[in-house]
Amino acid sequence: MTAVAEVLSTVASKPDPRGCDLPTCPVCADSMIAAEASAYLSDHAISYLWACDTCGYGFVTKHAVNKVFRCN
Repeated sequence: MTAVAEVLSTVASKPDPRGCDLPTCPVCADSMIAAEASAYLSDHAISYLWACDTCGYGFVTKHAVNKVFRCN
């Protein structure tokens, strides 16, 4: 029995957040290091769920994806 898998590679509209580009909590201003979860949305966007380790405040960010490349 053979299996077929599709690999999708995406290019974001701006580079991934690095260093000082990472979000800060809007409540306590603590630095956020990694998102709790992410989801690829049907409208070619990626959403990230952020939760502050210090105060527990949570929020979602959404980033548009410019192109979708399909490997055949």
